[in-house]
Amino acid sequence: MTKTVQVAVIGCGQIAKTQHLPAYKNNSRSQLKYVYDIIPERAQAAAEQFAVAHVASSLEEVLQDGEVEAISICTPNASHAAIAIAALEAGKHVLCEKPAGMTYDEVIAMKQAADKYDRILNIGVVNRFNTAVNKIKQLLDAGELGNLYHIYCSFRAHRSIPGLGGPFTSKAHSGGGVLIDWGVHFIDLILYILGRDLQVNAVSGATYGELGKDLANYTYKSMWAGPPRLDGTFDVEDFVTALLRTNGPTINLNGAWAQNIGEQAMFVEFLGSKAGIKLMYGGEFTIYSSQHGMLYETASSFAQADMFAEEIDAFLQSLSSGSKNRANVDETLLTAQVIDAIYHSSATGKEVYL
Repeated sequence: MTKTVQVAVIGCGQIAKTQHLPAYKNNSRSQLKYVYDIIPERAQAAAEQFAVAHVASSLEEVLQDGEVEAISICTPNASHAAIAIAALEAGKHVLCEKPAGMTYDEVIAMKQAADKYDRILNIGVVNRFNTAVNKIKQLLDAGELGNLYHIYCSFRAHRSIPGLGGPFTSKAHSGGGVLIDWGVHFIDLILYILGRDLQVNAVSGATYGELGKDLANYTYKSMWAGPPRLDGTFDVEDFVTALLRTNGPTINLNGAWAQNIGEQAMFVEFLGSKAGIKLMYGGEFTIYSSQHGMLYETASSFAQADMFAEEIDAFLQSLSSGSKNRANVDETLLTAQVIDAIYHSSATGKEVYL
């Protein structure tokens, strides 16, 4: 008989309402006992929508309840480390949304707490549960691309800074801009595909905060997490570029919340000596190859699993088995280290050696 885990969700914003709460509600391994949010009305609405038993009046109420075994942290980035460490100290297992922390040092402190209190700490690196990503990993591991020498990824949008002037564009709240918000997903899925033997030797990066700095005159195509707050803060990057040198392929990335190019580009390209793959982020992929003097394009087609549901289920299975899975904090440390290195390289104007 499957044990039912009592779960609390901390933070009832968009990611909680669209992914974590429905995934727990629909999973037979879990039962939602609490929701908590610093805006009580938002927590109450989430509790009613997802039939959660209790709306907590404080984080302490959740952490002091011995029946609660696991929590999902769906709060702004600045609070991730503090809430995770407090929950681990209270004996709870934790699934923390990405990024794990605002800095590599925060992530190390979170890992140390998980080790000290012998709890599972997973990070919301949801692309590790994406069907297309795992199929590409299988192809690379089988040598289908030959010598993989370069990876290029792009995560660029046309004037789509989220919530200009709000928490997303405040370094104190988020730790950074498009790199820590979108780039974490692209960097992590690449490092995951390349595997544990990968070593990142050097990182060179540059960040720019150009389009959002004039809040009053920023014209936008779209703005999730809006509307803009003209009396707010914009001190993060809206564009990033970086080059990673590894013991395998070089990795190049370009990302933008906003750019003066009216196109969106969300993809990852894997260049090998025998074949190449272009993955459309969140979708399927195409394989490019040659044989017998002919060029081939092979479009993938497969059933896509719900990666958030898979992520939540894997977390709950880890609690049952006591074993760490691919989203454990131990597996994601390099992602946090690379992001830190890109920011440091940009600030100093120098290449960073890991």
